[in-house]
Amino acid sequence: MDEDFSFLQPLDIITKDVNQLRQMVKEKRKNIQKDRNKDRDKDKDKEVEREHEGERGRIREKERTEKEKEREKEREKEREKEREKAESNKEREKQPEELAYRDMVLDQEDKDVARHEENGTLAGPEPMDIATTSTLASQDACEIHSSEVTILEGHTSEVCACAWSPTGSLLASGSGDSTARIWTISDGLFKSGGKNSPLNVLVLKHVKGRTNEKSKDVTTLDWNGEGTLLATGSYDGQARIWNTTGDLRTTLSKHKGPIFSLKWNKKGDYLLTGSCDKTAIVWDVKAEEWKQQFEFHTGPTLDVDWRNNVSFATSSTDHMIYVCKIGETRPIKTFAGHQGEVNCVKWDPTGSLLASCSDDITAKIWCMKQDKYVHDLREHSKEIYAIRWSPTGPGTNNPNQQLVLASASFDSTVKLWDVEQGKLLYSLNGHRDPVYSVAFSPNGEYLASGSLDKSMHVWSLKEGKIVKTYTGNGGIFEVCWNKEGDKIAACFANNTLCVLDFRM
Repeated sequence: MDEDFSFLQPLDIITKDVNQLRQMVKEKRKNIQKDRNKDRDKDKDKEVEREHEGERGRIREKERTEKEKEREKEREKEREKEREKAESNKEREKQPEELAYRDMVLDQEDKDVARHEENGTLAGPEPMDIATTSTLASQDACEIHSSEVTILEGHTSEVCACAWSPTGSLLASGSGDSTARIWTISDGLFKSGGKNSPLNVLVLKHVKGRTNEKSKDVTTLDWNGEGTLLATGSYDGQARIWNTTGDLRTTLSKHKGPIFSLKWNKKGDYLLTGSCDKTAIVWDVKAEEWKQQFEFHTGPTLDVDWRNNVSFATSSTDHMIYVCKIGETRPIKTFAGHQGEVNCVKWDPTGSLLASCSDDITAKIWCMKQDKYVHDLREHSKEIYAIRWSPTGPGTNNPNQQLVLASASFDSTVKLWDVEQGKLLYSLNGHRDPVYSVAFSPNGEYLASGSLDKSMHVWSLKEGKIVKTYTGNGGIFEVCWNKEGDKIAACFANNTLCVLDFRM
């Protein structure tokens, strides 16, 4: 491309195609010309700047950039529909609230399985499929009171990742402002309610001097099993390891593109990173150097997950999943079957089944004994962004409960799957926009979900309904539980995190 790169952000070069880049350069040249010719109208300038900012913001809000515009349009259409519904609901205001709401759920679920009415409730494939009918009437009862919420302020850009330390009361967050932060969350905080004081936070800077440098976005983070070290992955392609006092211990440089996923193995001697450069790298943490680089994918690596201390799975935009092992130069298993980008891969608690989800609107379950998927889970109507296994079943702390898989989709639903049968157990319909994150409580009894609709719902899996809900001031990118299961953190697009006190 025979143009001036100084007009472009590193992020643009990675995420835009050549024609878009040419166009941008052309536009920027024109702008400079106009500036020289005459002082342009300042407001117009601001407007253009805002547009560019918004564009970049959207890019960061998803690591799947090319589809964003399409989704924006779809969401706009959905909002339009909702506006129309609101209008028609006004006319029906005389009817009891309950009936009007039931119609709304029916409308909202027109893409789901056809339903019929039965004893005044909706009957879907399963009773929980109508999770929200019972909840809106009692919405106030489960809306979380501000005294139970601590809002953590300090980041100066969207917060895209959060993780509780497995041992202490530390919460880590990663942001587009090129910092990660470690917050000390003590029980005393909740008595006062409201904002966290700056005394309780360590700022881990990924760039010297000014923050908000976009090439240093912190995209992913993970604590080691002992809770002594925090690893962060960044848009600059480097992984960094920090201790709990906020000191940078190690910088790991070999990737040639942004890191999208990173995980410690259970033992804590290896760190695994997956990057936009199509590779995955296992790092020897003690030696502070790379042990092996795995170059099998033909597109960016989107997710990585350890199976045990020496083998792991990787997924990519190339539709493929590879199971790799340290010391082996070829994948020990190849899983082909997805028809779209594979956003997420997760091993079940025993490492025997692998779940994956994709832009092809399916989730799949695989096992090492066969090449073809064991189950093909096809009930969502849009891309599936995240999947999580319940911490239940054989080999877990909750051995007597059934193992289930949760999937979160751009169709605004969360679905729970019976893994043995490969069947849909429940569809949790309570969000109005794409669901980005789901997390099971440590005891397996609750599920938290976070959406672009700015709300986090906590579902009781026994009762099949929302028991708590909290609405913030930005889309939610990730939700996570602490190890005791009495606090839930959520991170937001409006630069904040919130911590909810959860005691049922």
